[in-house]
Amino acid sequence: MHRSTGPLSHVKVLDLSRILAAPWASQTLADLGADVIKVERPGSGDDTRAWGPPFLKDGRGEDTEEAGYYLAVNRGKRSITVGLDTPEGQRVVRELAMRADILLENYKVGTLARYGLDEASLRGLNPRLIYCSVTGFGQTGPRRDQPAYDFLIQAMGGLMSVTGERDGRPGGGPQKVGVPIVDLMTGMYTAVAVLAALARRNETGKGEYIDIGMFDVQVATLANQAMNYLVSGKPPRRNGNAHPNIQPQDVYRCADGDIILVVGNDGQFRKLCEALGRAEWGADERYATNAQRVRNIEQLSAMLREDLARRDRASLLALLDGAGVPCGPINTVAEVFEEPQTIARGLLRHIEHPSGGRVPQVASPMRFADAALPDLEAPPTLGQHSAEILAELGYDAAGIEALRAAGAI
Repeated sequence: MHRSTGPLSHVKVLDLSRILAAPWASQTLADLGADVIKVERPGSGDDTRAWGPPFLKDGRGEDTEEAGYYLAVNRGKRSITVGLDTPEGQRVVRELAMRADILLENYKVGTLARYGLDEASLRGLNPRLIYCSVTGFGQTGPRRDQPAYDFLIQAMGGLMSVTGERDGRPGGGPQKVGVPIVDLMTGMYTAVAVLAALARRNETGKGEYIDIGMFDVQVATLANQAMNYLVSGKPPRRNGNAHPNIQPQDVYRCADGDIILVVGNDGQFRKLCEALGRAEWGADERYATNAQRVRNIEQLSAMLREDLARRDRASLLALLDGAGVPCGPINTVAEVFEEPQTIARGLLRHIEHPSGGRVPQVASPMRFADAALPDLEAPPTLGQHSAEILAELGYDAAGIEALRAAGAI
């Protein structure tokens, strides 16, 4: 199958990964038009296929074997089942690697070397191959052999120490982020890395080996919180929804619900004060600059909360929006998909699925003026494209049946 649209329509990706981090990267590449071949275990496939309920409904309204978790990260790919523990299956992977531009894998360190499918072996066959390994802790260091999951890395990498309400307040204590953010960010770093290697290959003609560790990604994305510590020597603390460096940015209770204020500079703060009829706050030296607002946020926040608690949410949002003050409601996931901006941007799509039902998908946020992304294709059923992919490698019907008889597909 050749995908004729998208900026990566000329790129072939061999995806030996499963679960979330690396599959998020390969879905990103598929969204951009790459031909992504997903290699799965015969019989069971990617673990996330069974991570439900919920499961996709078929055309009769009955559960399929496709869990929502799997459906979130595997659209636009082709699935082939290959037994990596069989000589025949290993041969198929080598043949696929010889035609690939990029290979993604997230097995434990050393696992693929046992099958002759490690970086040295496959780049020996295809020197132009960009081989990327995604693991919990990377290929080196004392934890290189340890398994890792998003939750664990959020904890070990410091994210949970700065997420959640502060100690001593109701609900205080460390919290994980509500989506598997380390997996997702690892997937994005992986996509960036392989595309950088692809650009470099255009100059040198040589492939690359890339080592991505989830722990490294989490430490890197501590961002301003890491730098706050490194320049002050003071470990950041959990601060609920309040921003550690810019104020006022927090959740505020109105008479009939909550809003968030995201005041980003002194000019926006003055606009907030004027809109509320409190221009004197903006002129007060205790609050006139962001540095002073951060130092005096307890007093400022108390005044804001008292004022806003008397106002109804819709009127307040309209007032502040009209004044150019960044603010908004706290939407549920259901409300996100009812948001007019979501609808206008076409972020929710429904695609025909081989089961006879339709699978919802959240579209890629990337937009290109001169390289239209391909139409979304449903996440594949297990082994849906095995015969098609093998035929492209030159296998005839008898050869495919021999692989099946050997337990290789």
